[in-house]
Amino acid sequence: MEAFRLFVDQEAIDFLNSLPRRRRDSLYDRLRQIREHPGSHSDYQETDSTGRFVDISICGRHAIHYWIDHADRHIKVLEISSADS
Repeated sequence: MEAFRLFVDQEAIDFLNSLPRRRRDSLYDRLRQIREHPGSHSDYQETDSTGRFVDISICGRHAIHYWIDHADRHIKVLEISSADS
């Protein structure tokens, strides 16, 4: 089976780059885990304005918002934010 590809929004990349190295590395590790096993790292789901399910994975102090495009085998990271916001 073909592996999933990871697509990350530019604002999420900018947010990652602003973090201290230890936190950034932890988030990169979680992104790799999500890519390898997309359905195994969601802590909860929300619905976006189109009705699509968006998974949220909590990693330390941060929340990774993504959706799984099964048809194209893509993981689309929409946002990385503070988990308490």
